[in-house]
Amino acid sequence: MTDQRQPVVKPFGFLAPTPPAVEPAPAPDATWALPGGTAWVYLSAPEAGLRRPVVLSDGFESGPSQLDRLWAGLERGDYAFVTGLRRRGYDLVLVGYDERSASILRNAETFTAAVLRSTAERLGDTRLTAGGFSMGGLLARYALAKLEAQRMDHQTGVYLSFDSPHRGAWVPIGLQKFAHFLTATPALSEQINSPAARQLLWRHVESVDAEPAEDPMRTEFLAELGRVGSWPRIPRLIGVANGTGNGTGNGVPPGEDAVTVIGGWFKGTTLRTQAEGDKQLVARLKGQFAEKEVRTTGLPALDGVPGGTLETFGIAGDRLKITGPTEITHRSVCFVPSASAVAIGGLDDPYVTVDALDWERSELDDFQLSDTNEPHAHMSPALGEWILDRLPR
Repeated sequence: MTDQRQPVVKPFGFLAPTPPAVEPAPAPDATWALPGGTAWVYLSAPEAGLRRPVVLSDGFESGPSQLDRLWAGLERGDYAFVTGLRRRGYDLVLVGYDERSASILRNAETFTAAVLRSTAERLGDTRLTAGGFSMGGLLARYALAKLEAQRMDHQTGVYLSFDSPHRGAWVPIGLQKFAHFLTATPALSEQINSPAARQLLWRHVESVDAEPAEDPMRTEFLAELGRVGSWPRIPRLIGVANGTGNGTGNGVPPGEDAVTVIGGWFKGTTLRTQAEGDKQLVARLKGQFAEKEVRTTGLPALDGVPGGTLETFGIAGDRLKITGPTEITHRSVCFVPSASAVAIGGLDDPYVTVDALDWERSELDDFQLSDTNEPHAHMSPALGEWILDRLPR
């Protein structure tokens, strides 16, 4: 029997924090109701109509897409990407979903509807840019490939993926099991076990007693992706990664305590960074009525590899502080390894030096990596400008 007391960790993303308030997004020039979602349209020249559409998909989370947060990430961070689009005469179509944790295959239908409406309403003959952030890049990839398999012309000239986990994403096994251990907060376990999470994660556990493995839903998704050709072939395929390409990781060492609870309801709970080898301890989970030791065998030391990061340990530790004294040694870990984001390597060799590889090994036609390991899906000036320089003219 596991701890049934008051919930401690409020789920938002993979142990992401409840986000701070953001300013409302400006009113869109048009709002399209789509099956399973919504598209918000921002025109560079409203009097001229939709001329050069850039159709971008939201990524993974629980619940419906939120325009204000999408806008904040694109426009109010380190780089004003929407402003850059407008200055160059491009129109933005932001695609959101009624439930972001639903199956990629299901939400791809929403994205397909957005692409088809964009082509129908477009004035002129400039081909579309279509893609997305994080999971959104996989959504767009599948949607465009399926349209081609159906012999439909999606009128897309450039496909864009932004830190998308083409070879899989990583959430530490200890954290996944901690989500299942906290039965008083079933929403977090449900999120880890949502269709999209199962399809995204390189290794997944569905319960506190399960062994890490490729989830059957991921296997099925990859098979379906292969059935439609794996990638769209008409557009030029470009992608960016929030991680480095020189093999430099984020500094998180393997086999160390990341979060240690030293008092309160969960005293004795320890979350550790992933280490290679047999029977590596990655967590000690303790509650009022149960405890569990978590060990893994045969997994790489993925927490510290080059790639886009999430503060998964830090957020878990911050929430645990509510219940008692808690020490946090390592806050952020890799979520999307660089090799996965640019489709050039797998998570079985995550420290590969991408810069030293022949670029033709990538399944993308062109890609760009970051100078440092940045937060996942962070829009930096370097990545934003690189993308703008490669849009259809």
